[in-house]
Formats: sequence, structure tokens, C-alpha cells
Amino acid sequence: MRIAELTSPEIRPSHHDSLSQLLSQLEASINQCELLSPEKPLPTNLSSDLRSTLSQLSSLVPFSNSIKLQIWKLSYRLWNACVDLSNVAGVRSSGDKVGEEVVKLRQVSADMLLLAGNVAGVPSPALKSASFYYKTGLIWLELRRFDLAASCFEKATDLTSKLDAATISDAGERKLLLDLNIARSRTAWDVSDRNLAVTLLNRAKNLLFGSAEHYKALANQYLVFGKSALSKIEGCGVKEALKLMNEALDLFEKGLSTARTRNGTEDLKALRSKCLRFIAAVHLQGEEFESVLKCIRVLREGDGDRHPCLPVLAMKAWLGLGRYGEAEKELRGMVVNKGVPEGIWVSAIEAYFEAAGTAGAETAKGLFLGLLGRCHVSAGAAVRIAHRVVGEGGSGEGPRARAKVVAELVSDERVVALFAGEAAAKDRTAMHAVLWNCAADHFLLKDYVTSAEMFEKSMLYVPYNIENRILRAKGFRVLCLCHLGLSQLDQAQEYINEAEKLEPNIACAFLKFKIYLQKSDHNAAISQMQGMTTCIDFTPDFLSLSAHEAIACRAIPVAVASLANLLNFYSSGKPMPTTEVAVLRTLVTILTQDSGYEQEILKFMKRAHLRISELGPDCFFGKGEVGRRERNWFAVNAWNFGTNTGKEKNYEVCAEFLRLASEFYSVVLDGEMEENNVMVCKSLTLTVSAMLAAEKQKQARLLDTEVKQAIKLLERAGKILSSISSGTQLDDEQVTIIKPNLFFIYTFNAYDLHGRLNDLGSQQLLLVKSFASSKFCNPNHLLQIGLNASEGPQSNHEVATFALTECLSAFVSSPSPDYQNIALVVRRLISVASIHRGDTDDDAVYAMYKQAYRIMVGLKDGEYPTDEGKWLAITAWNRAAMPVCLGQADAAKKWMNMGLEVASKVAGMDTYRACMEDFVAAFAKKYAQIDDGESKSQQVV
Repeated sequence: MRIAELTSPEIRPSHHDSLSQLLSQLEASINQCELLSPEKPLPTNLSSDLRSTLSQLSSLVPFSNSIKLQIWKLSYRLWNACVDLSNVAGVRSSGDKVGEEVVKLRQVSADMLLLAGNVAGVPSPALKSASFYYKTGLIWLELRRFDLAASCFEKATDLTSKLDAATISDAGERKLLLDLNIARSRTAWDVSDRNLAVTLLNRAKNLLFGSAEHYKALANQYLVFGKSALSKIEGCGVKEALKLMNEALDLFEKGLSTARTRNGTEDLKALRSKCLRFIAAVHLQGEEFESVLKCIRVLREGDGDRHPCLPVLAMKAWLGLGRYGEAEKELRGMVVNKGVPEGIWVSAIEAYFEAAGTAGAETAKGLFLGLLGRCHVSAGAAVRIAHRVVGEGGSGEGPRARAKVVAELVSDERVVALFAGEAAAKDRTAMHAVLWNCAADHFLLKDYVTSAEMFEKSMLYVPYNIENRILRAKGFRVLCLCHLGLSQLDQAQEYINEAEKLEPNIACAFLKFKIYLQKSDHNAAISQMQGMTTCIDFTPDFLSLSAHEAIACRAIPVAVASLANLLNFYSSGKPMPTTEVAVLRTLVTILTQDSGYEQEILKFMKRAHLRISELGPDCFFGKGEVGRRERNWFAVNAWNFGTNTGKEKNYEVCAEFLRLASEFYSVVLDGEMEENNVMVCKSLTLTVSAMLAAEKQKQARLLDTEVKQAIKLLERAGKILSSISSGTQLDDEQVTIIKPNLFFIYTFNAYDLHGRLNDLGSQQLLLVKSFASSKFCNPNHLLQIGLNASEGPQSNHEVATFALTECLSAFVSSPSPDYQNIALVVRRLISVASIHRGDTDDDAVYAMYKQAYRIMVGLKDGEYPTDEGKWLAITAWNRAAMPVCLGQADAAKKWMNMGLEVASKVAGMDTYRACMEDFVAAFAKKYAQIDDGESKSQQVV
């Protein structure tokens, strides 16, 4: 129940008063609308207030005719106010909030007419009300408010559906009925309700009234829908488009039969031709090429149509049928036809080339150049043609042939002239990019001939001004690269010189360096490399790159100079692209590829050792496993170089390398135990050996300072040897390296050096005794030490005696004695004792002979060297000569008996022994008579 019904009759307002009050409110709001200005924002509540008043007014129906007429007038006033706002501000085509407010006011105006209903004295009130809804719906449709548009059109349709169309005679009203159906169809199409849209168009066929304009409007809508369907990706879109366009074509033809004016007929014919062209396009999209040609034939022969698109459609149809000759005729016909727009014939040339492929490149070029002489051709068209002919690149003869055609096209003076001036700057840049990219693609494929040609053509589209100086320099540099690839070094040098004039930078300097390298001019390459460091944009990376290039060209001096120059930048402490140890390792590796670089290798090895002391092992080599690998690489290579130069008898360099090897092996990285003691010891020992060998080779004795230095090295080695030999266990590697040579070499060298320090031989004897007591002692080594100590200006008889005695004991106690060496030791011991002891210790010498005799006892004939046995027998016999002369009978007998005893054990001395025995017997008889005479004399006395 309403509140008004609860109110008492005396205070309830009358119907007339309420109506008057609402109409006054409605008029006041409309007055406010008439005062609105587009420069000021529209009140957002105006339409809602009007609609609220209208809602209250609807509760008071029915109205009298005067009230209806008043509502109609107010509606028209509101409508006209909206029209004025739209005309001044252009809000009808706007999609903003202001435009929507105006449309809402229009719809309120239409709702007012609908509320008022039929009014006496107003002709066709329903159609007028429907007209307001129709116009409002069109604006909602433009604003893409499809729901509101559909609502307006549906209300308008409800108003007109009650009318008998046959009774409507006014052309405008008839047109309204048709337009209303078309508008509803458009709305349904826009919301993708295609079935409803087509159904509404089919209904509209009943509203044509035999008017050519109606046929034209409806056919146009069919055509619009057909074009829309044709643009869809779906496969069914082509069939739907063809169906709609056939409907349009049928309506155009029917319209021609009803046309009464010449202009109307011409318009319909033009639209019919347009429809046929679209039908041809639909057939082309559906690959129905014969149907396309039929449509074109009808257009040309029946309608005399010369539309520019017809040759394009015909050409594409012929191409689809594979009849390239017919397609080329259509294309050449376009060249003759001056009415063909540029965009169309450029598109046609592109399509022809795309279908004909490389074979059509020459035709495309010829047609384009033909067009230049016939009409004005834009630079953009030239860019499109060049881009289409170049294609997507690729390898093979096809892309190469296309590139050649483009090169001929873009180098034509007429084509170049198209790009002159500032107006063509954008197209000039585009053409340069097309040619540059084509050249770059061929460069990557190592087709340097084609690449160089395309780069040259691209230079035609770079202006000669300051702004493009860098771009021209870049072009010259890439041309230099192309000719480098072709080994055309003189041309490459010309281009890089031009580039350097325009933009002197590191890239130019480096390319000149490459040219000198390929010319094998190493001195010039080194000078150029050194000059690179003065470039503003120089970075150390270019020195590394220079080294790589030099290595590739087998230019070892240049590579070494580059890396050596790179080393100079490490002392500054700046970040570098690679580690210093890697550079030094690379340098050494390069130098090892050829012989004769030992001094250079030694220099860089010493540099590495110096940097270790400056930076520390972890900073120089690196940490962890990487650092260990680097350290071991330098140590192993220093060792290898030392051993190799030693084999080549370059002992001085050998000593340097081995000493460096000992230093590298001595380096202990963070968290690492000393693992290379054996190699350190071996390197130190062999370093001294190389120093002594170099001394003999040069025949120049070592200086005292050098001797002391060598002794220090041996002292380091001796400490390591002592620690190793005193260990309870030795691994296989240590045993292999130390036993027995290393200890012997150490002892032999130390003996030699200590003999030069005037220490009376005490240190030498200690060294030999230490060696003799070690587990690595070998009798052969003792023999060598003994022999060396027993001769020469620095002989040491104590060392010789000790070493030879120990050696003899070892030989004799051996399971398989080497009697040749035993005889040698015996002879040398006898010689040492004879020289250093003389007659003062005759018993010692006699003991040696006696030992030799005992050794010989029990041996087979010839087992003890015969010559040595004879030497023993004869020398022992000869030693009796002096006592005989001195009348020392006992001493003489002792030595003669020793000679006889030894001779008895030597084969081939029978004759000697017989003579010896006779002499001994005579000597004994003589001295017996002397003894008897002396005894008698004593008795007489």
C-alpha cells in the first residue's frame, strides 16, 4: 500500500496537482539542459533526475490530450538541446563520460514520447517515437554499448510492428523501417550473433518498396558483412563471405532494374562492380582461380571496369594456375597503365616475385626500372621491392642471384636519385638497412664476394656529411673485412685507411694489424700492435686478440710481443680480462712450438717466479685445485726444458731451468702440504750438476761466489735427502727417483765443490762416509768416487782409500763378484798406498797384495783378469829390487815370494815363474853362503 493511500483525504494531493508538479519539475530539468554548455562539465545526475521524474509521471497515466501534447513538446525541447550540445562539442563521436550523458538524455527524450503515446493532431506518432529510439540506438552503437543500442532498436521495432507497412506512403518513413532492420542486424553482427544478423537482413527484403535506394542500402550492408566475414581467419569465413556477397550482387542487379535516374544507375553499377571485385577476391582467397578470372572477364567486358586492382587479381590468379607468362602480361600492363597507384603495382610486383621466386627477380627489376621512366616512384616503393627481392637470405645460387639483381637495381642512378634530400631520409635509412643486412647474411655464409658487393651498394645510401661519418667508417671497415676474407690485402688496406681517416679507433688499428700479419710483415705488425695502446678506446682485450691472430698466422714473434706487451698492464693493479699466470703460460706454450726460443722461455719463466714473490703464490697461481694445476704446469715445464737443454749440452741454460723448477716445486699453496720434496731435491742436485758441466764445457772455473751458491743449493738438497732417507717408509715414486743415482750425484757434486774450499778434506770424507752408510749406496758409485778422489790436482787419498776399500768389500761380498772391477780397485788401492804412504808403510802395501792373492785363490783360470794378475805378480816381484840392492834379504824374500805366489795363480806366467824360482834359489844360495861366512868369522873372532 502506498503512503498516499494511508494519508487522510483532506491532506492527500489531487491528481491534477501532482501532474502539474511533475511536469513543472520535468520542464525545470529541461530548462537546465537547454542552458548547458560543452565548455563546462555536464551534471552527472541530470539524466537520473529526469528519469526519476518520468517514472513518477508514468504512475499517473492515462493523460489528457493536452498533457500528452505538453509532454511531446518537452521531449522535443530536450532532444533539440541534446542536438545542440552534440553539434557544438562533437560529443556524438566521443566515447567519454560526457558523450554518454548526452545520449542518456536523448533516450529520456525518446522515453517521454513513448510515455505520451498517440497525440491527436500529430501525424504518425509511433514512427516519430521510433525515430527517436532509432537515432539514439545508432549513437549507442557507435559508442559500442551494444546492449543499450539493441534495447532502443527493439523498442522502435515494437512501435513500428503494429503498423501496416503497405499503408505507409512517406519515403522517409519507409526508409526508417528499412534502416531500423539494418541497424538491428548490425548490432547482432557486432555481438557475433551472425544468424540473427542475417535473418534480420533477410526480413528487410520485405521493406524495399521497389526503391533503388533501398536496394542499394540493403545490398551495401550485405557487402559490409561479406567483407567482415572475409577478413576472419576461420576457414568457413570464405564460404560465408561468398554467400553474403552473392546476396549483395543479386540486390544490386535488382536495384538496377528499379533505378529511374542516371545517377542512381551509375551508383548501382559502380557498387555492382565493387561487389564483383570482392567476389573475385573471395574466390582468390579460396584458391578458385578460374572463378577469379571469370569475374574479371565479366568486369572488363561487361562493365568496362578498369579498376587498378583487377590486374593484381588477374595476375595472382594466373600465378595460382602456374601460367607465369600470362601473369607477366598483366604485370607489364600495369606498368603501361598510369592510373594504377604505386601501392598496388608495388604489391603486385612483390606477389609476382614471391610466386616466381628467383626466376622473377630479373623481371621485377626490369618492371621497376620501367616504372621509373613512366611515373613518379617513391623511395619507399624502391625499399619494398629491394626487400622483397632480397628475401630472407640463405645459402646457394638462388640468394646469390637475387642479391646480384638487387645490387644492379639499387646502383641505378635513377633509383639513387629517389633518395636524395632530407624528405627521403627515413627511406634512405631503410634501404641502407636492407642492403646492409643482406650483405651481413652473405658475410656469415663466407660468401665474401657477394657480401662486399652489397656493402659497397649500401654505401650509396649513406650521405657524405659529418653526421654520417661514423656510418661511412663502419662501411669501410666491413669492406676491409670482406677483402681480408678474399685475401685481397691491398684493397683491404685501402678501405681501412679510408675508415681511419673518418674515425680513427681501435677497430681500425686492429684491422691494419691483421693486414700486416697476413702480409707476413712481422715488424710492421709489431709496430702496429704497440701503437694500438695509444687509441682512446683501447682495452687490453685487443692485445689478447692480437696474440690469437698472430698464432693463427704462425707469427710467433708477433704473438710473443703482443702477450709481452699485455704483461705490462698487470703491474698497474687494474682488473684484467685474464689472469697473469694464464698469459705467461700461453707465452711459454707459444714459444715451445718452435726451437731456438730457450732464452725467451727462460725470461718469462723468471718473470713468473718474480711475480710469485711479489704477489704471493695464491694471488698469482690462484687457489685450490686451479692454483695447484698452474703451479705444477710451470714446475713440470721448467723441469722438461732443463732436461731437454741438458740433453742438447746447453748446460748453462739447463742449470737456470732446473733451478727455476726447484723454486716452482717449492711453492706451497694455501692449505697444501709439502708434496714435491723429491722433485725439489732432484732439481737442486741436477742444477749443480749442470753448473759443473757448464764449467767443463766452457773450460772456465766457477767463481768462489758461484761455488758457494752451488754449495747452498746442495745443502738444501742434502736436508731433503736426509729427511727422506731417514723416513721409515718411502713410496714407489721416491724410491724410483732417489735410488741410487740422486744420492750419488749429490755426494759426487758436493765432494767436488767442497774440495775447492780448502777445508783439508774433512768435509769430503764425511760426505763419502754418509753416502756409504746410506741405504742407497752402490759399490759402482763408490768406485767412481774413489777413482775421482785418487787422481787429479785435488785428489784426496783418505777419501780414495775409504771409498775404494768399501767398494772392494762390497764387490768381494757380492754373490756374483765382478773381478774386473775388483782388479781395478786393487790396483788403484795399491797405487794410492804406494804414492801417499811410500816406504814408510810397506806392510800396508804388502797387505793389499796379500788380499789380492787371497781373492785369486780358488778362482778358475782367467776368472781374475790375466793382465791384472800379471801386473800384481810383476809389481810385487819388482818391489824386491830395492831390498836386494840394499842387502835387505828378508824384505827381498817377502816380495819375491809374493810375486811367485801371485804368479802361480795367473795363467801364462809359467816361464816367468820358472825364472823367478831360479832367481829365488840363487838368491837363497848366495845369501846362505854369506850367512855361513859371517858365522865363521864370528867364530874366529
